Amino acid sequence: MTTPTRPALSVLDLVPVRTGQTSAEAVAASLTLAQRAEELGYLRYWFAEHHNMPAVASTTPPVLAAAAAARTTRLRVGSGGVMLPNHSPLVVAEQFAALEALAPGRIDLGIGRAPGSDPVITQLLRQSGTTSDVDRFPDHIRDITSLLSADGATVRFTSGGTYDVHATPAATSSPEVWLLGSSDYSAQLAAALGLPYVFANHFSGEGLERALDLYRSGFQPSATLAAPRTFLTVNVVASPTAEEAEARALPQIRMMARLRGNRPLVALETVEQAAAAEAADGLAAPVIDAIRSRWFIGTGDDVPGRIAAFAAQHGVDEVMISPVAGAYDAEPMDAATGRLQTLDIAVA
Repeated sequence: MTTPTRPALSVLDLVPVRTGQTSAEAVAASLTLAQRAEELGYLRYWFAEHHNMPAVASTTPPVLAAAAAARTTRLRVGSGGVMLPNHSPLVVAEQFAALEALAPGRIDLGIGRAPGSDPVITQLLRQSGTTSDVDRFPDHIRDITSLLSADGATVRFTSGGTYDVHATPAATSSPEVWLLGSSDYSAQLAAALGLPYVFANHFSGEGLERALDLYRSGFQPSATLAAPRTFLTVNVVASPTAEEAEARALPQIRMMARLRGNRPLVALETVEQAAAAEAADGLAAPVIDAIRSRWFIGTGDDVPGRIAAFAAQHGVDEVMISPVAGAYDAEPMDAATGRLQTLDIAVA
């Protein structure tokens, strides 16, 4: 039997916040993780955008990407992703043009269409009246790619005049723009625009094969991309023993079960809290089992091989792992021992 070729590995970080941890400690732990990812040879490190969630400190990908870029020298950093309907296209372009100037050739702008939170936060994010409309999402993607280019974009007035706009005055390079999603819509739009595409497999996994087929079969070459380019995201917990891996996986699994069951969200449980609560609070076992079945939970004996087989099955040469290992009560608040362990083992 032929052993699958090991794919390139990257990292998706939601900057999890555990019980008793401050945002500052959670961010410090994630930046240490980014440095370790570079040492281990990971290709890129992306921060997600989520709002008003007790267990997630990744609210502003450009800020976190800037901090990670300042602490690394080779690692590509960026967003996974910026939720464009929450923001003005010009502001997004300016932020990522500034990041590209800070770390030339190392910036990725991953763009999504979801709100990243509940309807109240969505309204607060968009109340200025200057933010993107979901219905104009394709137009705003085009606007951003134009604004980030050396030539910039041109506003044409009904009177016949024009006005040139640049995201930064004198760009010598531009961020790599990726379209993110978990639906047919995002796959088809990425194909039509000739953009690289990432299916958010870590979120649900439903519709993966169809989305990849739609993207690949409908791809239209663009000035920046001649052929389809895609990779997949997966949730991973890797530990020295299978028992520890299962224990460290439970806090995040339970959080996902709460999210899907529309239960009140809380800070991420520790391993001990999750174990104590598992049989007491009525979270549906079938939901938890379904979530667990899609994750890569195990040891160095099986996790790297399973990731490689997954990449080969879906024809991708890169996999972005979301290291979702929880923490034990006694572990330092400003570190992420289980997530560091996961990065070390997954790349072995």
